[in-house]
Amino acid sequence: MAVTGRFVLLVLLGIVPVLGFSIASDAGGWALLGWLLLVCGIGLLDLAAAASPRHVALERDLPGRVRLGETTAARLLVTNTGRRLLHGLVRDAWQPSAGSARSRVPMTIPPGERRAADFSLTPLRRGERRTEQVTIRSLGPLGLWARQATLSSPAAIRVLPPFTSRRHLPSRLARLRELDGRTSVMIRGQGTEFDSLREYVRGDDVRSIDWRATARHGGARAGQEVMVRTWRPERDRRVVLVLDSGRTSAARVADEPRLDTAFEATLLLAALATRAGDRVDMIAFDRRVRARVQGATGADLLSRMVDAMAPLEPDLIETDWAAVPAQVRGITSQRSLVVLLTSIDASGMSRGLLSVLPQLTRSHVVVVASVTDPEVLATTRERGDRESVYRAAAAERALLDTGRVAAAVRRLGGDVVTGAPADLPPALADRYLALKAAGRL
Repeated sequence: MAVTGRFVLLVLLGIVPVLGFSIASDAGGWALLGWLLLVCGIGLLDLAAAASPRHVALERDLPGRVRLGETTAARLLVTNTGRRLLHGLVRDAWQPSAGSARSRVPMTIPPGERRAADFSLTPLRRGERRTEQVTIRSLGPLGLWARQATLSSPAAIRVLPPFTSRRHLPSRLARLRELDGRTSVMIRGQGTEFDSLREYVRGDDVRSIDWRATARHGGARAGQEVMVRTWRPERDRRVVLVLDSGRTSAARVADEPRLDTAFEATLLLAALATRAGDRVDMIAFDRRVRARVQGATGADLLSRMVDAMAPLEPDLIETDWAAVPAQVRGITSQRSLVVLLTSIDASGMSRGLLSVLPQLTRSHVVVVASVTDPEVLATTRERGDRESVYRAAAAERALLDTGRVAAAVRRLGGDVVTGAPADLPPALADRYLALKAAGRL
């Protein structure tokens, strides 16, 4: 049961004449008690006339997925299965991080009919955003008292990473087409994968002559065709993306967790690599595999990746880097591009990574991608007073530590890509294209 503001207002309006009567006579106390009993009796009659909030059937019409930051509609269908008119409020108890614009909707439902309550959701966090219960408050005809019930109606919507870095994809695909020779842009060098045979023309590399194909065409006698092989950048290579989901990935840089920046870089690189014909696999790992996407191609690859990333949160434990080479071997035994998305801010935290790099660089092309904090670089330029000088010195020390770890990675045969959260995804995609152009992939 619930008491409305209209009932309180009715009580207050009646107290004024009652107090005036009590001043003129000695029966003021009895008059006040009588008035309260009267309005309570009216409230009970109003409550008895209200429809039961339990005589309803609830259905939901929800999208299965939505990207973080986007707005979607969540519809709750309420059917009045009772015999009385249901007039009141419906409250859907979404989590606060679901970003519901309103939680209460007034509804009037005749017996046997159904009405829809529409809620606008703009999620504030990734993962599963849930609602478990719906509260229905049924008002009486006078709107004084209400019957209230909380009913179970669980539902969930999966909030995916926003993939804002997809705006960089068209320009990178154009560069990829240039590498593949599908545009008129001339590129120096040749690929490593056989493409076709054609007739020799002056200026061709004689090492590209295919003598067997020439013999099949009649030999290299005067007037006969000499055939040469043409090449293109190799396709169907392997790209293994390893996301560090340990404690360092929980740090926030530019108001975004490192792990979310790694998601953006991973999605952009995966979209680019799968368009290039490469096979892409992904694992998120700390001391156990937290997410895995393997064997998917095309549009299914990105769909499975965002589904795997959506519920993933950093675990506040140290990453077991010694187990990473075995995880990579479990995915592929052929030479591949292995991208490690982690933090290289401090040499102490990077010892585990540096200790296993020789095992990976021996068999694979390894790129370490790390987020840098743009505020650290800005702090190095602020030296107006003593406090800012100390902060600048600390920032310089942090940059030196990052540089030392990056130099150690390069000495061990790996490559390093760093950048601010907005810059890391396109920088990693550019490094992938540079490796393609250099014939290392």
